[in-house]
Amino acid sequence: MDDAPRDLLRGGPRDLLRLVASGAAVSRADLARLSGLSPSTVSQRVEALISQGLLEETGAGKSRGGRRPRQLAVPTGGAVIGAIDLGAHHARIGALDLAGQVVSVRSRPVRIDDGPEVVLGELLAEVTALAAAEPGPDSAAGSGPGPESPPAGGALRGIGIGIPGPVQHPTGRIVSPSRMPGWNGFDVSAFCRDHTDVPVVVDNDANLMALGTHRAVHSELDHAVYIKAGTGIGAGVISGGQLHRGSQGSAGDISHCRVVATDPAPLCSCGNTGCLEAVASGAALVRALGEQGVPVDDLAGVMRLIDDGDRHATALARQAGRSIGEILAVVVNFFNPQVVAIGGRLAECEPLLASMRATLYERCLPLATETLLIERVTVGPDVGVMGAAQLVIDQVVNM
Repeated sequence: MDDAPRDLLRGGPRDLLRLVASGAAVSRADLARLSGLSPSTVSQRVEALISQGLLEETGAGKSRGGRRPRQLAVPTGGAVIGAIDLGAHHARIGALDLAGQVVSVRSRPVRIDDGPEVVLGELLAEVTALAAAEPGPDSAAGSGPGPESPPAGGALRGIGIGIPGPVQHPTGRIVSPSRMPGWNGFDVSAFCRDHTDVPVVVDNDANLMALGTHRAVHSELDHAVYIKAGTGIGAGVISGGQLHRGSQGSAGDISHCRVVATDPAPLCSCGNTGCLEAVASGAALVRALGEQGVPVDDLAGVMRLIDDGDRHATALARQAGRSIGEILAVVVNFFNPQVVAIGGRLAECEPLLASMRATLYERCLPLATETLLIERVTVGPDVGVMGAAQLVIDQVVNM
């Protein structure tokens, strides 16, 4: 059983699907060996997956002394999953296969303050069209998804959506988002039910990054914390190999933890003062540079200044790293994860990352950091849509 990640060895139908999708198993015998289930139980669950179009038999495999086993695979054509990773200024839209691999992906600008009906309506229409369009001549295996990769051409099975604000996961309702005017209380799930005929799962964008990164890079680890640091700051938590949301979906929301107790502390968009987002987010760096007489329009401008060695921007980035590290030190001491990984645009900032790492080692118990991995998220820009697809695979596909 050492051949497969521990989070796959649960024995349910979706876990058997993952074993085949990951390449760990290619036959019923492999599934029985890796899962510990009886051959009859495996056979029943495999037949159910085949009947739903989630697995297929691809021919006879190599004999090991008896009858040649029938090989299993996740269908590469037909069914696809739609994914929307919504940000404050851009959205990543993708179509993925049932193995969670990106088939087609594109990015487009959005204005979050246009409101949920406009933004979600346009994105739902676009992801549905992306999934349904016939593949182009460049969509052959091995071409790989680019910023504007070919359409998918398949039957849409479900859509996963990431929202850059607090999501009440049981209901799919947005609750008190700090940078999304007009979105508070909006029922995303109900809206999507009225505008598409496939199941839709909604979650916070940091949770999508956590889920996508964990499955792609750290599936052998049980406990992890993933930070998304860009215009805002959020985090996703993996516990026991599974995404941990808490009772309402707010687990991992570090953005409004207080890090500055002195007065006057920076005013946060939530109405409190001294919050992590008010001092260490991309928006906070833009504002702080403006107050120092260094005009900059957005986070991209801040990153250019840091790359050019601007002393004001670099000093602010280092302080932001220390502030993030102070909050994460509490998380690491309390939760004791195996890895802390930071993604988002600010993860590209070496002064911030170095300060965060140093603060963690300074503030955490030696036992908590003895084997702790502290690193960047390396999956790339599709990590959010990959996490969205996993939401659908895990929760929507009828098993």
